Amino acid sequence: MKRSPWISHYNASSCNGCDLEILACLTPRYDVERLGIVLRESPRHADILLVSGVVNMQNKDRLKRVYGQMAKDKYVIAIGACGISGGPFHEGWNMAGPVDKVIPVDMYVPGCPPRPESIINAIAKLLEGLE
Repeated sequence: MKRSPWISHYNASSCNGCDLEILACLTPRYDVERLGIVLRESPRHADILLVSGVVNMQNKDRLKRVYGQMAKDKYVIAIGACGISGGPFHEGWNMAGPVDKVIPVDMYVPGCPPRPESIINAIAKLLEGLE
């Protein structure tokens, strides 16, 4: 895990800005696969869960279920202002809270949307902390 983490992405109803930046990390320009970071569709095979967007009442239980499917030694990174604090939707009637109110979060990446370099840096810092 320390040398080649597998990541999975959960979109908790974001505007897709953060999603595009996460996917930009996988393009040849940033090429996170050279660092051993691979995107997996299934959370059962992932070590790190990237969560973007606002957690609302409709997807709160689904996020808990996805987190529960991950194997032990799992880590969560909250991506963007919406995942960290709710962003512009923090007073919404349907908001269940930021990601850390629903599942434990190990790293935060601020921004609206955050740059791909910030996302890669957060994963690298998380891995440094594990060594």
